[in-house]
Amino acid sequence: MSPDHHTTASGHWLDVVVATPAHRALGDTLTYRHTDELAAGTLVRVPLGSRTVPGVVWACTDCPPTGLDPDKARWVAAVLGGCPPLNPNWRTLVGFAARYYQRSLGEVALAALPPQLRDLQPEQWLRKMRKLAKSAAAGTPHTTTPDTAIWPTPSTEQQAGLNALVQAHQPVLLFGATGSGKTEVYLQAARQLLEADPMAQVLVMVPEINLTPQLQQRFVDRFGQAQVALMHSGLTPAQRLEHWLAAHTGRARIVLGTRTAVLGSMPRLRLIVVDEEHDPSYKSQEGARYSARDLAIYRAQLETRHGAGCRVVLGSATPSLETWHAAQQGRYLQLDMPTRMGGAEPPALRLLDMARQPKGTVLPPAVVSAMTERAARGEQSLVLLNRRGYAPVLACHACGWKSHCPACSAYRVFHKMDRSLRCHHCGLAEPVPRACPDCGNLDISPVGKGTEQLEEQVATLLGGHQRPDGQPLRVARMDADTTRAQGSLETQLARVHGGEVDVLVGTQMVAKGHDFRRITLVVALNADAALFASDYRATERLFALLMQAGGRAGRDASLSQKPELWVPTWNPTHPLFGALKKHDYALFAAQQLQERQVAQMPPFTHQALLRAEARTQASAQAFLNAAREAASTLEGAEHLVLYPPVPLAIQRVAHVERAHMLLESTSRPALQHVLAQWHTALAACRQLPAAKGLIRWAIDVDPLSI
Repeated sequence: MSPDHHTTASGHWLDVVVATPAHRALGDTLTYRHTDELAAGTLVRVPLGSRTVPGVVWACTDCPPTGLDPDKARWVAAVLGGCPPLNPNWRTLVGFAARYYQRSLGEVALAALPPQLRDLQPEQWLRKMRKLAKSAAAGTPHTTTPDTAIWPTPSTEQQAGLNALVQAHQPVLLFGATGSGKTEVYLQAARQLLEADPMAQVLVMVPEINLTPQLQQRFVDRFGQAQVALMHSGLTPAQRLEHWLAAHTGRARIVLGTRTAVLGSMPRLRLIVVDEEHDPSYKSQEGARYSARDLAIYRAQLETRHGAGCRVVLGSATPSLETWHAAQQGRYLQLDMPTRMGGAEPPALRLLDMARQPKGTVLPPAVVSAMTERAARGEQSLVLLNRRGYAPVLACHACGWKSHCPACSAYRVFHKMDRSLRCHHCGLAEPVPRACPDCGNLDISPVGKGTEQLEEQVATLLGGHQRPDGQPLRVARMDADTTRAQGSLETQLARVHGGEVDVLVGTQMVAKGHDFRRITLVVALNADAALFASDYRATERLFALLMQAGGRAGRDASLSQKPELWVPTWNPTHPLFGALKKHDYALFAAQQLQERQVAQMPPFTHQALLRAEARTQASAQAFLNAAREAASTLEGAEHLVLYPPVPLAIQRVAHVERAHMLLESTSRPALQHVLAQWHTALAACRQLPAAKGLIRWAIDVDPLSI
């Protein structure tokens, strides 16, 4: 509504949150006017520059802010009616996330809302709300579980975990072996809660979208379609809005999602499950770089302080070292489930010393024999290589040319399927050249191996071998390339579960969460790459990946009594393999925590990165050096270590130069205190002549890699 319809004295003054980045230094809220008093949490559309954008009312008063000329205040363009306001707990959660992760309030708040809110006009919104209200009125009342649901009796370990969970007054670490039935505990815990409280809601998070369909089906089978909502980026914009509204209004009592779901509006949230809590996918790497796992813990505490109470369960066979350390200190309640369901044995580790294999071996002969033997018995094998494409590099050995990406400090990956060179950082794709672009040599060849090449080579090595029905062995590949099309993931998973595949080649997306009943052998290739990486978390991630991958084998005890994990390696005496062979995560974690404590690395210190992106590396470095000097003068800076800025490992992406600097402290409050003061100085540093060309900066709190 325009100001022409009102006098300057009329109306109410609103603090509205809109999506303005922190580096714009516009503040957390902008002031608007409206004729009516609007409740905090109301969704609105407001003018911003020449656009009309969605916003959330954060406060409403009768008086204009001090220093604001009432005649210059703009009016709210529209109120998105028919939708309950976002409740105080949600607003407190968003406020905490914005402060802790050093982002603007609007960046976090608007990122948590469905993207279709940005595009829907008020008339379209009202039509949609009427349609949803009519659909809800015509529906049947929610029941806790459908009459056809089959609920198995929990095992002794599962029941003990459920009993302890009911009594827990702190975060719970469900430390269960792969195949121990952690998902059944989640299902049973949700059932108990929903039957006890007819208004309660449950949030279950998984690290990646490819795990959602399988989990969704299990929850739908137990609770019915009407009770389950989804929150992940794989949905269409219309679906995301529909599921968000179902959760926001309480119609959906169970929400399944990826990390974005932790910021979803669930006004009656009573239980949060973070499955595979160790997975790095829970840490956002763009925008508001938040940790969904850590926010889940905070949200449960918030809902407990200002609501009916909420429990949080962190489930994993290989917990993050931060979570394990907290459990060892007694801050989290640890519940152990070491036994696999159905009497299945954990996979035995077999290390293959590559120094004793024939030169140029792709797969050791023993691996090929083991796969053919298992296929002859109707069993399946999984070959893990965490690198997609045909080869990571295409090279000319005559002049030394390599398939560099012209826009990035990286190589373009050779994809044989469509004969393209593709950059996995900026997305640039071009046809493979007929000859070397530098010298014209026709003999350019792939260097290294990806899953596409591995699939081809495995099929060749297994040629001539047969299935029990006399048909040739079938090899399939599952990675981001083969599951890109709509419905392709579900189709491929159905083929594996149906026994149509004898050997599955894949990246880490197949190594976690999936319940493959017929796989009895897992082969993990290229494991050595992480043993001596510069990233201090690389060993932790490798151990988790190998444990999770091995956990896909032998989940059905009736098929094989000898599931195995085979790892070809040049370093068979590495301590990691000693702990892996014993399935002793506690031993591995103790070794790693001791090293971290000596080196004063997380969880014994707390870190933040200031990242800069600029047109030149010199501009990025100049900004970071000025920011470092400014930080050293802030109150409390004496409690921090300020490291010099350095380029990122991948220094240039899409023609943008990148650099960062590390801040570290043994005190989390001290680090946060300095970061909170730093924003004004950073805005000033951006205006320096030497920093001309700076595109953006961002602070990454609790980074996963440095």
